[in-house]
Amino acid sequence: MATDQISALLSQVGLGNRPAFGSLYDMTSAKLFGVCLRILRDRAEAEDAVQEVYIKIWHNAKSFQQAGASPMSWLIAIARNQSIDKLRSRRAPAVELDDAFEVMDNAPGPEASLAAKDEKSKIDLCIDTLSKDRAAAVRAAYVEGYSYLELATRFQLPLNTLRTWLRRSLISLRECLES
Repeated sequence: MATDQISALLSQVGLGNRPAFGSLYDMTSAKLFGVCLRILRDRAEAEDAVQEVYIKIWHNAKSFQQAGASPMSWLIAIARNQSIDKLRSRRAPAVELDDAFEVMDNAPGPEASLAAKDEKSKIDLCIDTLSKDRAAAVRAAYVEGYSYLELATRFQLPLNTLRTWLRRSLISLRECLES
């Protein structure tokens, strides 16, 4: 293959000359297919890669600089990069993102477990300082998730009275926890 001939064809392809593109393909496709096949090791993928290489050549021929590398080196670099991109896209990620959450260990570490245990003990002690019915209302509302209306019915209180109980109980708990 004559370097000058390939350079001239690339110049013509850069101007949109289709017959020159056909001639360039005829002169270089076997070599570029060999490069793709050597990297991909799969004939069908190599054929696809060569098609994509020539699409890139068609779009980028005007950026080829004759003063730079040889035209064949430029073409081979495009084929090599395209093949490597295909190889990278072929590999599946190690773990799908949705599966990663299932694999992840959400258990707290030893320090966090100890801190949570100490905090729970302190909260339990503070809740025990409340009257029995108010402590039960706080646990039912903030631990068990009962609504205010359900608790008002359960304790046979007006809704606003229950809200006052809970508000005052939380203030007492905050003061107890801060001391």
